[in-house]
Amino acid sequence: MRTVIFPGSFNPFTKGHADIVERGLQLFDKMIIAIGYNEQKVAEGDVESRLSSLKTLYADDARVEVVTYSCLTIEVARQYDACAILRSVRSIKDYEYELQMADVNHKLSGIETVVLFARPELASISSSVVRELQHFGHDTSQFMV
Repeated sequence: MRTVIFPGSFNPFTKGHADIVERGLQLFDKMIIAIGYNEQKVAEGDVESRLSSLKTLYADDARVEVVTYSCLTIEVARQYDACAILRSVRSIKDYEYELQMADVNHKLSGIETVVLFARPELASISSSVVRELQHFGHDTSQFMV
């Protein structure tokens, strides 16, 4: 079973969240949505509220598990035997940063990073498509925020 970790401390009702989860489940068999928190920085109620919202939102989908974590994402991926980490971006600038981090993470851990665009108007465009467009000299300015 191919499992992916979708890490972050986010609101599940923001634009693009459901789309990223849906597309992630097209690529992988199971998704672990991991809400990161640091007890010294975030009120416990805030984490519990998001955790409860996400669990309710995905209660009917056995392919989605919602957890919290307070360690490195790579450690969480290993804990759940995930083959990849799913990251969402909203711009080419964010994409380029995530791509650099993905290379470092893969070299250090052997765990792949999959980057998808979160903006609704870019929902059908994956990071690999943008990379191909750039490689062949196409204008990608339409993807800029």
